[in-house]
Amino acid sequence: MTREQLFENIKRKQSFLCVGLDTDVEKIPEYLFDISNDPIFDFNKAIIDATADLCVAYKPNLAFYESLGVEGWEILERTVEYIRTNHPDQFIIADAKRGDIGNTSAMYARTFFGNMDFDSVTVAPYMGEDSVSPFLGYEGKWVTLLALTSNKGAFDFQFMKDEETGERLFEKVLKTSLNWGNADNMMFVVGATKAEMLSDIRNIVPDHFLLVPGVGAQGGSLAEVVRYGMNAQCGLLVNSSRQILYADSTENFAQTAHSEAQKVQAEMAGYLKALCN
Repeated sequence: MTREQLFENIKRKQSFLCVGLDTDVEKIPEYLFDISNDPIFDFNKAIIDATADLCVAYKPNLAFYESLGVEGWEILERTVEYIRTNHPDQFIIADAKRGDIGNTSAMYARTFFGNMDFDSVTVAPYMGEDSVSPFLGYEGKWVTLLALTSNKGAFDFQFMKDEETGERLFEKVLKTSLNWGNADNMMFVVGATKAEMLSDIRNIVPDHFLLVPGVGAQGGSLAEVVRYGMNAQCGLLVNSSRQILYADSTENFAQTAHSEAQKVQAEMAGYLKALCN
């Protein structure tokens, strides 16, 4: 999917919502295990069908599938195939946080782009260019590079300053990565709980898309993300997972997920109104 196609979807749906498919076997409604031979996949399908008209992207977090072994990988593959077949306008991100020496990264890229047809994969930049570049060799595919994360441990390294320049490590990552990819094949993870940093980030990457987790259950503010992070093509994919997935544990979980997603979409539509007119 191109940047222009992604922006067109955002304008058409009046949404820049990404739904995180962090499907936890211990949190899905218990009744599904009584009525379904494939409860995790059926949960995913119901969530996808209930939210597809309100979002532009899905982000399965691979840890929730890998933890189930071979069965989990099969559920992940079927989930991606289901989205591709039934909701082909969706941008699909593998939240895998890969990044290794070049030949290993090449195999990861083949997994997610050659075999599973994701649009993007999250990649950790710590090992440098040769760990990232294999993911950039696929036409129409994206790297989603970790830049400034929303977790508490982000302060351990990401804010470390160069003693001479005062440049913080996350800023160094952003500036260096501009030599690897461009706004058409690279976006950056920036946590919503660090929204005040978005203006500094936009000074470095004004045109790139930002994947922003941390809104909702983690306490990030959508208004602040928009204020500091939106650009002329929106430039934002704001992820929400738990707030939508687990809002209801009854047989009405899909309808409740739709309602929760609709609340977020309605707020986003207000922010997009001026941009899209």
